[in-house]
Amino acid sequence: MLDRNAIVRHNLLRWLEDDNLPQSVLDVSLAEAGLTDCQLVDLFETQVMSRHLDLQSRQMQKQGKSFYTIGSAGHEGNAAIAAALRIDDMAFLHYRSGAFAIQRSKQKPGTTPLYDMLLSFAASSEDPISGGRHKVIGSHELFIPPQTSTIASHLPKAMGAAYSIGLSKKLNTATKLPDDAVVVCSFGDASANHSTAQGAINAACWASFQSIPMPLIFICEDNGIGISTATPQGWIHANFANRAGLEYRYCDGLNLLDTYRTAKQAADWVRKRRKPLFLHVRTVRLLGHAGSDSEFAYRSQAAIEAAERQDPIAYSASLLLNNKAMTAGQIAELYLQLESRIARISDVAAARPKLTNPAQIKASIVPPRREPPDVVAIETAQRDSLFAHEKHNLAKPQHLAKLINWALLDLMAQYKEIVMCGEDIGRKGGVYNVTAKLCEKFGSSRVINTLLDEQSILGMGIGMAHNGLLPIPEIQFLAYVHNAEDQIRGEAATLPFFSNGQYANPMVIRIAGLAYQKGFGGHFHNDNSFAVFRDIPGLILACPSNGADAVEMLRECVRLAREEQRLVVFLEPIALYMKKDLHEEGDNLWSFPYVPPADAKPIALGEPGVYGSGKDLCIISYGNGYYLSRQAEKQLAEQGIQCTVIDLRWLAPLNQSAILQQVADHQQVLIVDECRQTASISEALVTMLSEHPAGIHNIQRVCAQDCFIPLGSASYEVLPKTQDIVNAALNMLNKTIREAS
Repeated sequence: MLDRNAIVRHNLLRWLEDDNLPQSVLDVSLAEAGLTDCQLVDLFETQVMSRHLDLQSRQMQKQGKSFYTIGSAGHEGNAAIAAALRIDDMAFLHYRSGAFAIQRSKQKPGTTPLYDMLLSFAASSEDPISGGRHKVIGSHELFIPPQTSTIASHLPKAMGAAYSIGLSKKLNTATKLPDDAVVVCSFGDASANHSTAQGAINAACWASFQSIPMPLIFICEDNGIGISTATPQGWIHANFANRAGLEYRYCDGLNLLDTYRTAKQAADWVRKRRKPLFLHVRTVRLLGHAGSDSEFAYRSQAAIEAAERQDPIAYSASLLLNNKAMTAGQIAELYLQLESRIARISDVAAARPKLTNPAQIKASIVPPRREPPDVVAIETAQRDSLFAHEKHNLAKPQHLAKLINWALLDLMAQYKEIVMCGEDIGRKGGVYNVTAKLCEKFGSSRVINTLLDEQSILGMGIGMAHNGLLPIPEIQFLAYVHNAEDQIRGEAATLPFFSNGQYANPMVIRIAGLAYQKGFGGHFHNDNSFAVFRDIPGLILACPSNGADAVEMLRECVRLAREEQRLVVFLEPIALYMKKDLHEEGDNLWSFPYVPPADAKPIALGEPGVYGSGKDLCIISYGNGYYLSRQAEKQLAEQGIQCTVIDLRWLAPLNQSAILQQVADHQQVLIVDECRQTASISEALVTMLSEHPAGIHNIQRVCAQDCFIPLGSASYEVLPKTQDIVNAALNMLNKTIREAS
């Protein structure tokens, strides 16, 4: 088989010798582009650097020194786009943006992009962006958050970051991006078809259509193919050239002059008008999709060679010759010098230290603590005004929904960087009135009604966090998060890990969920599975069962996000929102007084709630299960059985030491889990208890059936009931008595 790497490497030199360089059909002069001879030479140097990094990466892979060879060959024209932008225009880049990153680094003296990128190729622990955790293009000092194998998942957060610029200016909060910055986001023509891309572009247009500032450049680098599937000719133009709220521009990415001119005009247009723009860039893909990709399996040799004839570096060489900026000899010399230089740097980078143990690797899962913005002191008169509509209720015990609402009122008054976003959370106050009056008190810029798209809601939160805001996005129902879970799993949670703690996505995601809800039905409104969150490293999952806990846990969640940059999911049990009574109507035992911030009683991360001190049985639960367990505890006590009931409260990460400490004096443990028997948290608890050296082996579970939740009263047939808990407890105790006798 032909070595396409070698052919692509030698094409330029051969074409220079034969005086057979391709010529651009566009006749753009240096003056028309706004570039000088020196600037054109500089861009060409960047392109050649990027190309040799790609080629060297493949050599390193053959030697076992590099592990991920998807490259930028054919897309090197994006160097001109980088040159047209400022260094503080945050850039969310896809994996073919090597030239962009190199060119941007030239705007900051002292950077070493070649060495840095080769360290990343070699997975060295000295890689300045990921610390050896992945080959990524990124730099904190260059405003390039790192991305891994991005298939459009970065577009929603780019949209959110762009939106945050105008919002932060309006709110007068401390920001990381200048007021006149723009955000850029690059992706391929194949990725443009992804629902995530479509949603983010639609969200940007939706905002722009309403004259909401959205200074964002979508850069579609169109090489006509996605791995092996061709993009229909004209597809990108047909889809994006006439979108409401979206400006469209096109340039030939093989021509540096046209690319720079168009990108500069685009950047100036967006910077001035604060509206989104779609920059359609013609490119070509060389060397296949990645190092392991054999193009001969799906493309003819003629097609491959035709692509190679479109090499952007060859086009740039012809521009240099035509403008007399360099001679053919100088071009060849530069090309070979950079090849040799990058090979030498590669040898050094490949020998640098690697990650060698789990502690090193996991060190950046949890981001470092930071100095949070100042807390706004709330005067008594201000707080009286804030709660004026509730003055007759403040002294009365309240249910969960009301207490969460009051906690949010206080938190938003304390922390001006908090911004809430979600469907119907504004004037309506959400489906369950949990956000009632917040928009009235703090305005529509801090309590934002979004379009109906969970990917955009979460991406908006991620992007706002990039610019120093503290987002509290709301997902209306737990089942809806599955439309967008990759924004949590693949984007927000991984960012500290792949940036070695330099970037983080501090936020508190509020989600109404779990089962037992009356009035609604079906699994979309009664989803009893949160397994999607439990295996995400670094994510915190909080689930209060009552209003008193919810207030203090929500405050702790905000503290964790503000001070420790943590990503938090706050799961609110819908069926308990309006619950006031525990055992009988009117007992008011599930209503609690509101504790103002000055008298807060913090509930630390991982701290469980404990009710009772009985030694006969320990019941472990959370959410609705804890509520039912408290009912069962009373019935068991009436039969002379004394129980301790533990409310986990924090479901991820599980606080193993605290849980084991609480069950230490019990020989029998009953776990009540409202989620399904398979893949529920009860499985983790059983494993934890049984594997411990002083393990408890008399463990039983009461779980929901492995079934989706049906409509109406039938839903209760597949969920744990109070009587199920009582029966399980009695069976356990009776079995113990029988065995003892």
